[in-house]
Amino acid sequence: MSTATIREVVRGDGDRFVYVVSALAALNGLLFGFDTGIISGAFLFIQDTFTMSPLVEGIIVSGAMAGAAAGAAVGGQLADRLGRRRLILIAAVVFFLGSFTMAVAPNVPVLVAGRLIDGVAIGFASIVGPLYISEIAPPSIRGALTSLNQLMVTTGILLSYFVNFAFADAGAWRWMLGAGMVPAVVLGVGILKMPESPRWLFEHGRKDEARAVLERTREEDVDTELEEIAETVNKQSDSGLRDLLEPWLRPALVVGLGLAVLQQITGINAVIYYAPTILESTGFGGVTSILATVGIGTINVVMTIVAIALVDRVGRRRLLLVGVGGMVVTLAILGTVFYLPGFGDVLGIVATISLMLFVAFFAIGLGPVFWLLISEIYPLAVRGSAMGTVTVANWGANLLVSLTFPVLRASIGTPSTFWLFGLCSLVGLVFVQRFVPETKGRTLEAIETDLRDNVSLLD
Repeated sequence: MSTATIREVVRGDGDRFVYVVSALAALNGLLFGFDTGIISGAFLFIQDTFTMSPLVEGIIVSGAMAGAAAGAAVGGQLADRLGRRRLILIAAVVFFLGSFTMAVAPNVPVLVAGRLIDGVAIGFASIVGPLYISEIAPPSIRGALTSLNQLMVTTGILLSYFVNFAFADAGAWRWMLGAGMVPAVVLGVGILKMPESPRWLFEHGRKDEARAVLERTREEDVDTELEEIAETVNKQSDSGLRDLLEPWLRPALVVGLGLAVLQQITGINAVIYYAPTILESTGFGGVTSILATVGIGTINVVMTIVAIALVDRVGRRRLLLVGVGGMVVTLAILGTVFYLPGFGDVLGIVATISLMLFVAFFAIGLGPVFWLLISEIYPLAVRGSAMGTVTVANWGANLLVSLTFPVLRASIGTPSTFWLFGLCSLVGLVFVQRFVPETKGRTLEAIETDLRDNVSLLD
């Protein structure tokens, strides 16, 4: 066999290896998505088991968000201290325990405790999954592989809808929630075969191991990349959370925090968590409403794939403007549909179509583009601290929406609640137009230079 042929075989093995490793790491996103979707169907039948006020309903659903905010707050530090691989394993174990606790919960407090435990796991996963993939993937395919995490989030939501539908006839909400143990086991077993991040290994003095991982996942010059990692480690040694308040970084911090909050207060997770409940209120039966959410989940996955295909062609900013603009329109229609009584089956059909379009517009804009932008607009030296801060804000807003949605519906009504989300979306449209940069085709170094030179990111 010629030298060239041997090189191609090694390259192909390396490519296959990094794809497999990235796909396994993206299961962190699957845990996130599965937990998000599974409660929507289970909640229909939990209400038949336990007597709850609207506030208690919100606490049960939002318990995972509270846990996720806590997990995200410490996840970055744990990933640096324990390693990316070890934290992924911990997330899988914690998610397994949370799912088991919910499945056997004899009362509401134990159920809430299970939601909190599950939330801590997905808080870990929301940080360490993309972080691990971005550090192990070759630069030439890093964007596509990192996007697998968001795709797996939407896949997890869709999978949870199928699980909900499978157990809907029996009303077996315990089996629905307990099914989360399965992807947790797959991730936990899979991570045992995965290498540690080469960057983490290098930072902790294990340079030979870092080189070995790079040689298995790269076709480029490993020595050059090791030199770049060394330079990055030196820059980060003097950086931290405090640096985010420097004047030159404030525009990027405003963009990240603004998008983090707007992604949630526009109501996406209220729709995901309560979709069957919303549809059931239009006259659909419990099983039928769950089946309708399968269509919503499918739209979410398909449009996420479309966004991944378009984001480097159309640009981040344009996708956001189209996506958020579409959300404004569909929320206005959705509120109007619920305001008009007496349409029977027609009401359910229009509501379902409106929900699907709302999710579709979210999936091509705020869904994937938010996570992509926050990995691009921050300088490498503070990227970990910045992403941790923004992620906590995202989970905090998620908690607020999921906790207050049942209370809002009970106090101001379903139409006004959706119109309120529409108003938030309108604010988001103005925010994107005014503050969000276009990073398509620009190097990270160029963006950092503009920030340091006080050049507007919109230029």
